[in-house]
Formats: sequence, C-alpha cells, structure tokens
Amino acid sequence: MIKVLIADDHALFRDGLKRIFNEVDDIEVVAEAVDGKDILKKARDCEWDIILLDINLPDINGLDVLKRIFSMNATARILVLSMYPEDEYAIRAVRSGASGYLTKDSPTDLLIHVVRRIAKGGKYVNPELAEKLLFNPGLDTGLLAHTTFSDRELHVFKLIVSGESLTAIANKLSLSIKTVSTYRTRILEKMNMKNNAQLVRYAIQHRLVE
Repeated sequence: MIKVLIADDHALFRDGLKRIFNEVDDIEVVAEAVDGKDILKKARDCEWDIILLDINLPDINGLDVLKRIFSMNATARILVLSMYPEDEYAIRAVRSGASGYLTKDSPTDLLIHVVRRIAKGGKYVNPELAEKLLFNPGLDTGLLAHTTFSDRELHVFKLIVSGESLTAIANKLSLSIKTVSTYRTRILEKMNMKNNAQLVRYAIQHRLVE
C-alpha cells in the first residue's frame, strides 16, 4: 500500500484526491495538511511514502517547504501539484528535489500513474520540460524577469500581485515591514517597474496568479 500525505489548503481539492485514491486498491491517504507548518509537523510525525504538495501554501512557500522536508529526510519522495503550468515553477521544484510535478488539471489516470511511479523510486515531469532539462541541463529561464527571483522574492511577489498589503505579507511571513518593503524594492528593480499595478499586469499576462 502506497501511503500518501496531502498538503493543500483547499479542502475541496483534498477531498477530491481522497475520492480518487479510494477508487484504487494500492494508494491510501494517511494524513492531510492545510499549510506549511502543518505539513512539516505531519512529515515528522506520520508514516508516509509520498507527499503531494501544493506550491501555493498560505504561510510558507511550497519551495521552502520542499527544502525543509529534505533537510529532515534526504530521500523523501514529493510530487508537487500546482495550478501554475509555467516551466519556471516546475524547474524550481525539480531543482529543489521534487520527484515530480503535475498541474492540478492533469487527468486522474496520469496522477495515479505518477504516484505509483514515484513510489517505486521513479520521477516524472511532462515530456516538454523533460526535453528541456535533458538537452539544457544548465537551463536558465531568465528570459522572463520573474525567473531571476530568489524563492523568497518569488513568494513575496506572488503575495503582492494577489493583493496582500505589505503589513499582511510581513505578518504572514513573520518578517518586519521594512524587510518586506526591501523585497518589494528588489522585485521592482529586477522587473524594471515602478508600482504594484505593473506587477499585477505582468503576473496576469504570464499566468502567475490563480
């Protein structure tokens, strides 16, 4: 039996995954987590084979969660499930150690296949991305400005374009407002932009917001 730990802040999506896995005989959901802190605790306390991890968690960025889990368990098997189809997110996830990356609109049979494949020690990314990684091992997606962000800058950027205030972002990330303001300044400089409205337009254009 493949023991799965689901980390996603949307209850409907978690329920959907449980219904899918209830239809097969060899996959069992053993625990659920609703945010980054919760998944880190469950990853320590529960017995699991694979974590299904959402990139967009409400407190800790999913990429940061990946790195923290691997600091606890270097052989962890993690499948990232995300609304974001951009290669940038998949590349960051794979480079951070994820065993696979799927978008949330992937077919059910593909999800089941990938979970079984990862459970056996395999990996999965879509064929187009696999080709890029294979023939461009040093692939730098910096053709787009946002791909130059650090993981923390990317997280702050996503919160800004989602409409969060600097104060709310500071509280959510346990940072000072001054630090968040510094991140915003760096982001604007890297994007060669002057205000949040320009960031939002860019995010919509490149499908960086849900």
